[in-house]
Amino acid sequence: MVMGWSRRIDGATPAGTNAASQWVWDRSARRARGWSWRHTAIGYGVHHASSVFWALMYEGWRHRHPGRPLAKASVIAALAYVVDYHVVPPRLSPGFEHRIARPGMLMTYATFALGLYLADRRRDTRR
Repeated sequence: MVMGWSRRIDGATPAGTNAASQWVWDRSARRARGWSWRHTAIGYGVHHASSVFWALMYEGWRHRHPGRPLAKASVIAALAYVVDYHVVPPRLSPGFEHRIARPGMLMTYATFALGLYLADRRRDTRR
């Protein structure tokens, strides 16, 4: 999602993912436009690790209180947004907000919620 919006808004597919490498490279990561191990791989790793962290939070909540998976997935995605942009210091934010604009941000977090929900539904259909 981030790469698609990055390409659409910024014209550089990896730019949004590169920006997440600001955890390591600080502000210079926000300006990186091309594919690279330095920015794209690290940015992907940071973004992926964050997603797994929030998915584990969802799983813990789901196991303790079953039911209403779409509502829970939406709350976790909204909480991730609040923490990412209103709790942690700017350097520890995802960084892609500098490259994908507000519609891309909304779609990124909405897609994350949808992914949590669909994974939950798939797990239930296997049982």
